[in-house]
Amino acid sequence: MRNLIGWCLAVTFVPASLIAQVARAAPRLESWAPPLPASLATAGSSSGSSASEPHAVQWYEAAAVAGIVVASGFLDATVQDYTQTHRTETKDDIASVFRHMGQPEVYATVGLGTILTGLIAGDDDIARAGGRITGSLVTAGVSNGIIKYVVGRTRPNHSSEPDPDEFAPFSGNVSFPSGHTAMAFALAASVSNEVHFWPAQVGLYGAATLTGWSRINDNKHWLSDVLGGAAVGITSAMIMDGKWTLFGAGQPHFLATPKSVSASMSIAF
Repeated sequence: MRNLIGWCLAVTFVPASLIAQVARAAPRLESWAPPLPASLATAGSSSGSSASEPHAVQWYEAAAVAGIVVASGFLDATVQDYTQTHRTETKDDIASVFRHMGQPEVYATVGLGTILTGLIAGDDDIARAGGRITGSLVTAGVSNGIIKYVVGRTRPNHSSEPDPDEFAPFSGNVSFPSGHTAMAFALAASVSNEVHFWPAQVGLYGAATLTGWSRINDNKHWLSDVLGGAAVGITSAMIMDGKWTLFGAGQPHFLATPKSVSASMSIAF
């Protein structure tokens, strides 16, 4: 019963509600942001950072994602055993490269660097793009950290006989969801939404996927941890980028950019 409760907390109410709460709190930062130019406010109010109205995430869509994560949990032990049995020095070297995408030296540099570039160049559009990227990362990081604490799942490398169904809410165990994966997918999704160049988008999502794989290879996370982290990261980015709304929470007004700018973003990046 304890394991069932743990899974319910992990993949249904907790992730969606916390992401929405973090996103809903973001507009409070508007008073700290540079004022929105009149022309930008007019265009942004109708289009945000996307060319169409944001998609309101439906309960059955969230349930489908939750179902995929839960279903993957049945493969956790098998994948962990196979990965560790076939682990090699070459794979460890590859993992050591791609796990950096989920660490501050990469994602913080991209987000804050884009803001700084826009400020130095005096280009509000680039600065706001950096704001959306950074907002996606902050939302993913805060949401993911709270979910980890609430769920309390044990990492596979914390026992000689790892059990993927071991949950102890508020215990300090922090396996679910994978933080590296959440940050990597938040970065990949948010930058992809700014860069309208499909080879770059494929590369970004491919690198994020390898970041998730690295966490399984390093025996830090279960397969379902990685899928859960990817869901948190993508959802956070889509909300901050004005693509989705969740429980009424959407993109903060001060991050909105008129759709006429979206075509030029690929040049800036």
